Amino acid sequence: MNIEAANGKPKLATGLSIIHSNHLEDLRQVVVRWICSHPLKPLENEIFLVQSNGMAQWLKLAMAADEGCGISAAIDFQLPARFLWRAYRTVLGEAQTPYESAYDKERLTWRMLKLLPRLLEDDCFARLKQFLADDDDLRKRYQLACYLAGLFDQYQVYRADWLQDWAAGQDQLRTAMGAIDPLPDGQAWQAELWRRIQADVPQVQRGTSRAELHHRFLHTLAALPKRPAALPRRIVVFGICSMPKQILDALQALSRCCQVLMFVHNPCRHYWADIIEDRELLRIAHARHRRKAKMPPDLDPELLHLHVNPLLAAWGKQGRDFIGLLYGYDRPAAYRQNFAEIDLFQDFVPPGQAGRLLQQVQQAILDLHPLPATDREKLPVAPDDRSISFQLAHTRQREVEILKDQLIAMFEQLPDLKPRDIIVMTPDVRAYAPHIEAVFGNLKPEDERYIPFSIADYPERASASVLAALEKLLHLPDLRITVGDIMDLLQVPAFRQRFGLAEADLPKLHNWIEGAGIRWGLSSAHRQDFDLPSGLTQNTWLFGLRRMLLGYAVGTSAPWRQIAPYDEISGLEAVLVGQLAAIMEQIDKFWRLLLHPATADEWCRRILSLSKAFFDPTDSRDRLTQRRLEQVLDQWLNACTDAGLEDQLTLPMVRDAILTALTDVSISQRFLAGRVNFGTLMPMRAIPFKVVCLMGMNDGEYPRSRPAPDFDLMAVPGHYRPGDRSRREDDRYLFLEALLSAREKFYISYIGKSVRDNSPCVPSVLVSQLRDYVAAGWTAAGADSPDPKDGDRLLVQLTCQHPLQPFSKTYFQPTRASDIFTYAHEWRRIFDPGKEPAAIRPLDPPPFESRLTLTQLIRFLKNPVQTFFNQRLNVYFEDIQVTTQDQEPFALDRLAPFGLGVQLLEAGLAAVASDSSAAVEQAVRHMRLTGELPMHGFGERAAAQLAGPVEQLLAYHLRLCAQFPEKVKPVEIDLAVELNHCGCDAVQDWLVNLHRTDRAAAASTSESYGRWEFYPVTILDKGRRFVRINSLISAWVCHLAGCAQGLDLTSFLVAPDGLIKLPPLGRDPARKWIDTIIAHWWFGLRQPLPVTAKTALAYLRVLHADPGIDPEKALNAARNAYQGNGYNAFGELGYSLYLQRIFPDFETLWQAEDNRFTTLAQALYAPMVQSYVQEQ
Repeated sequence: MNIEAANGKPKLATGLSIIHSNHLEDLRQVVVRWICSHPLKPLENEIFLVQSNGMAQWLKLAMAADEGCGISAAIDFQLPARFLWRAYRTVLGEAQTPYESAYDKERLTWRMLKLLPRLLEDDCFARLKQFLADDDDLRKRYQLACYLAGLFDQYQVYRADWLQDWAAGQDQLRTAMGAIDPLPDGQAWQAELWRRIQADVPQVQRGTSRAELHHRFLHTLAALPKRPAALPRRIVVFGICSMPKQILDALQALSRCCQVLMFVHNPCRHYWADIIEDRELLRIAHARHRRKAKMPPDLDPELLHLHVNPLLAAWGKQGRDFIGLLYGYDRPAAYRQNFAEIDLFQDFVPPGQAGRLLQQVQQAILDLHPLPATDREKLPVAPDDRSISFQLAHTRQREVEILKDQLIAMFEQLPDLKPRDIIVMTPDVRAYAPHIEAVFGNLKPEDERYIPFSIADYPERASASVLAALEKLLHLPDLRITVGDIMDLLQVPAFRQRFGLAEADLPKLHNWIEGAGIRWGLSSAHRQDFDLPSGLTQNTWLFGLRRMLLGYAVGTSAPWRQIAPYDEISGLEAVLVGQLAAIMEQIDKFWRLLLHPATADEWCRRILSLSKAFFDPTDSRDRLTQRRLEQVLDQWLNACTDAGLEDQLTLPMVRDAILTALTDVSISQRFLAGRVNFGTLMPMRAIPFKVVCLMGMNDGEYPRSRPAPDFDLMAVPGHYRPGDRSRREDDRYLFLEALLSAREKFYISYIGKSVRDNSPCVPSVLVSQLRDYVAAGWTAAGADSPDPKDGDRLLVQLTCQHPLQPFSKTYFQPTRASDIFTYAHEWRRIFDPGKEPAAIRPLDPPPFESRLTLTQLIRFLKNPVQTFFNQRLNVYFEDIQVTTQDQEPFALDRLAPFGLGVQLLEAGLAAVASDSSAAVEQAVRHMRLTGELPMHGFGERAAAQLAGPVEQLLAYHLRLCAQFPEKVKPVEIDLAVELNHCGCDAVQDWLVNLHRTDRAAAASTSESYGRWEFYPVTILDKGRRFVRINSLISAWVCHLAGCAQGLDLTSFLVAPDGLIKLPPLGRDPARKWIDTIIAHWWFGLRQPLPVTAKTALAYLRVLHADPGIDPEKALNAARNAYQGNGYNAFGELGYSLYLQRIFPDFETLWQAEDNRFTTLAQALYAPMVQSYVQEQ
């Protein structure tokens, strides 16, 4: 194809030239070669008008390529509206055309805001007055001002004639056909509002509305004898699919003195402006493209499907309008001789070839082919043809996981496919960005499954974190200011930098905040803003900071002025408290400041002051965000000043305006970055790619719906004009463009099944139309005879329904469908059929320990698996399970009775000889001062719940002291370990809390020593059975050690509801059992043992209760103890990340190491179950 100038001369003629093609690649090639053949002067810039940064980047790459110009320089890519405004200033003069118009949307917003209160006094604006009722924070007024400013901005572009009539006092609407209608009932206020706006604009700016400037621009340009020097000699409009008539008028006017080249993507080689509704409005006198052969001159809408392509008819209205408008400006005879071809339509399916389904669909659109009239005319689709495919998932996360697997498969099938050849678009990429980062970003580059990716239209993490923190700070008057709020701010590096904190300081700070009893609220005064009574200081930041500072000053001293010191703070780390206090001081300052309305100028000072008070940029991206904020504030203040706005503004309207503008300018356009491109479906994203993927094509989400409000007169029936923008029509054409831009594969995914009940979910209506179209026009290959159901079978072939979870066994079954696969080999190793899970190979023996303590044995017996992780691997899952409490306590949580009960018990025991009740009461008062108990009546109830069991424990203590009256010194435990390969020489420790019977009675009883441990919560069930057997483990290990040492020892577990007794044991059996524990402890350091204390004890208790019981009942008891009963108990598994990591369900635990659970349960826990006696 020859695309050089026909005469070969580098001529730069003026005029408007329009080149059509169905391939953007061909249009790009034409424009590159034209520029190379007809260069401008060395210091002149090429002016390109494009609709997106992505299109500009795509053109730059072509310019810089060796086969292009070899370099991409001196090229200025602009948006059409911005270029047109600059052209206005050039032609009309900068003195008559300001840099920013008083009628721009932003300035109009604040002028509307100023005018609205005055307008409400006029009966003409009764509807607005009704809308603005109950607007205490002025948010409604701001929202209405924004909407009206946007509406009148659209009127300036699409209905300039209306505004001219209204300004002249004519309250009427002109139609596209030239008729004049009166304003609808209740809408006369719009014309009056426009007149009020014009009256409010200063005299020097009154003629600067876009409509008025455009009118003057056209007349002035027509009268100029030559091109103004500041106007470009050449203007290239590339790939724009929709443009207001106002801009087309301007381009035609500019073409008198400039060379204007328009490169238009046209999906159809035939004339197709009359196949869609409202075709009579175009009034095309001279169409450049011919009608399709045998097309009736007047198409009957009822017979439309017999002659035209249904997809083009359903989705092409926006493109039809634009191309139809272009026909009115196009004079091919004036420029045809400059080009070898001006209609560069190429077949998607070369002549003589069958092509794949995607290319056949594209070819049918190009040729305007209707659907086949009979089943015999349907084209067959090969069984392996997946050029168009539909993927059904249950959630967005699954959509992204499925996409990743499908892309890996595409890379294997298409060796030439590169990440840069793939684009993935969604209705809103912000909803998918976290899932994309989680799925595509969880692999390292060296992993063979790694796919480089970039997300456009989404802030980078660094700038997003600063923006999120700024947004949170601007919401201070609305925040409860919880621990979570402050910890979220501390995750932002720039925030930490301002206060001199490091990331490593956060765990310590978090522990202190939790320990000091901070939950939410700055102070009692702050809580009053949430309609709470005064005086509720407990659990506020002021409450906690006072405790911290007093604790640093006095340590563990008694409370001072009703402040209980928090004594965990000391040494050099105390500086962190000062830094935290500085943060909260600034938070309190700006909370008070942001509560009060202020002028725009004062708000700018406040927000800049807030930014400097809380952020110290740590890198270039932070500094860029800071500069963006300053620019946005400066632009906003200029807009308010130009509008003459001196009103007091509230925080919500200021915050919305600033954050909206700041977010808009901070969007990253990392498009065509050599990776898989993720982005939002938007105009001119339809750059050709080998693979085009659309995610989130769900019903109700796409086409995106934005119903026209009642005020929009352009939406009134009978007043539509070709070129009017409609979000739904835009989205339909975007879908068509996406289909046509795919060169190898067109991939669609949507949520096709409910995650709740697996019921079917309807896809987007556009997806349904495409599926219906394919089913009606094609058939699965291999059918013996035509069958109306062949289309349905084809859809089954093209559709893949994926399982709910990525680890579903369906992926690894030999009988699965070929489309069901995954590259996540992590799941394959677990679920691969026919392969037993690999046995856990024991680690090498750990380093030798000469001394083993009783504490180590107790910890092992309580949690064998956790001991392996903690002691051998040095892994502590608790470190990554940081919880934040943002609510003050209203009742005691599940663990609080144990910890608080121990504190009260210790206080009572310390004063048992004098007045234990008074000591317990004093301890309760201290708990109130530390914020551990709820406030007021809730706290009284909680105190009673704690004090009652403590009184019972003290009574049991006195009873046992009467039996063993003499307190003795700790006894040393020194047991030599003679086991082979046990890793230690001896068990050495001290046995404390020993009591002895009266020496006079020692000769008559063998129970010469007594020892007891307290358990501050109940241990018996309603039937008085001992159910918390695991609570006996500590007492049991100490009991074995004492007996093995030769003591005549009786041990007790003391609980509020009973005593559990461990009678004396002989030295030999005690030694035997403790050796068994030591041996298993040593092996449990080499691999996790498949046994847990609570589950084993539940299993053994059922077995020992009735030796003849069915073992299945014991098994069920163990299963319920481990993973819960499905109703109100989580089971042992639910509370342990260690067990979840190794034994994720009971069957895994039970079957591990050839069902070793039973053997371990008998060896480690059966002696204890057999030995205890429950006393009455």
